[in-house]
Amino acid sequence: MRKSSIRRTCAALAAVTSLALAATACGGTTKEDVKDEGGKAAAAGKADPNAATKKGLTVGFLPKQVNNPYFTVADKGGEKALEELGSSYKEVGTSSGTDTAGQVSYVNTLTQQQVDAIAVSAQDPGALCTALKQAMKNDIKIVTYDSDTNPECRNAFISQASADDIGRTQVQQLAEQIGNKGEIAILSAAQTATNQNAWIEIMKDELKDPKYKDIKLVKVAYGDDDAQKSFQQTQGLLQEHPNLKGIISPTTVGIKAAAQYLSGSKYKGKVKLTGLGTPNDMRKYVKNGTVEAFELWDPAKLGELAARTAVALASGQITGKEGETFEAGALGEYTIGKDGVIDLGKPTVFTADNVDQYNF
Repeated sequence: MRKSSIRRTCAALAAVTSLALAATACGGTTKEDVKDEGGKAAAAGKADPNAATKKGLTVGFLPKQVNNPYFTVADKGGEKALEELGSSYKEVGTSSGTDTAGQVSYVNTLTQQQVDAIAVSAQDPGALCTALKQAMKNDIKIVTYDSDTNPECRNAFISQASADDIGRTQVQQLAEQIGNKGEIAILSAAQTATNQNAWIEIMKDELKDPKYKDIKLVKVAYGDDDAQKSFQQTQGLLQEHPNLKGIISPTTVGIKAAAQYLSGSKYKGKVKLTGLGTPNDMRKYVKNGTVEAFELWDPAKLGELAARTAVALASGQITGKEGETFEAGALGEYTIGKDGVIDLGKPTVFTADNVDQYNF
């Protein structure tokens, strides 16, 4: 989070129940024998903000889904930052947004390759923990971005914005569009997605406000960040709830698929849609009247901050402890918040008035 505005992060991120581990971590040669595990190992050192930025590091990026346009943009931001910092970038990952076993395997591979840091967007809050803790024992710094794991399983988490901001503003946008009255639904990604679940809990809390007394959340559907499934889930929502007035889809794949369905149906302009999308994906749906407004942060900056945080950790400038500060190039100075969370900044709302000003 920015130093000028330290915000409380959502406790839901830390409270998500850990699921069964998908696989055990690999062994292999270690960089050094660190006795403490996980977060204990991270906390053992002391930050030196004046330490020189190390060059020649290797940072592995492991997105939730390698063929997802959102993560392509985010990881390119990380690659560009690492090139500027004199370090190397490598991307690995699965083509499915729900292959937790595959993510575990890639963490193990990166550990065996003895990279200096891993930036990972977790498909599940607990499934990666054993593998990530093994990596940390091998003195590999762990940064999560976009979707967190359990706090003890990484050094820092790069949050798109505060979970509170993201969850509440999407409800506020949709409520305004439907006149604070009617049935609504949520089209999420995977049921285990840490960030999605945190935002949804905040959405539900926002809906408890008396001003939303005439709005009813009828269902939370899951498209698993798969375009075809999200399209079908949108169709199913409208068949199951013919009086539906609006949909919130806090996932770039989901909102695009929902917009695609609505734009070619009798519901265009009648069922409101908002959520998290990229300007390039959503531009035509804003211009043809399917969508009034949606929001997102700049994913390239999210990837850049993940890369710069990884290098700062590997250089010993920070350890991930609350209150530590570091410079993130042109992004400015950041202060680490509770549980090692770093907020990128507030999301941007896109409408017909400004969508053409952005290209990502």
